[in-house]
Amino acid sequence: MRTTLDIDKRLLEELVKITGERSKSKALNKALGEYVRRKKIDELWSMAGKMDLVDNWYELRHMEPR
Repeated sequence: MRTTLDIDKRLLEELVKITGERSKSKALNKALGEYVRRKKIDELWSMAGKMDLVDNWYELRHMEPR
């Protein structure tokens, strides 16, 4: 998908060096993917201790198949 963005030239050049990608598009896609992944991990960590899970694996394993 083509999009026009105004990105700081020095920041983009540094991103290309850091990621080791040859193209700006690949470097930016890699960085965006990593950012999204980290945000999702942060969201999961924020839920730690807030969910009550019932440990009933033994009962589930020994249920009669339908």
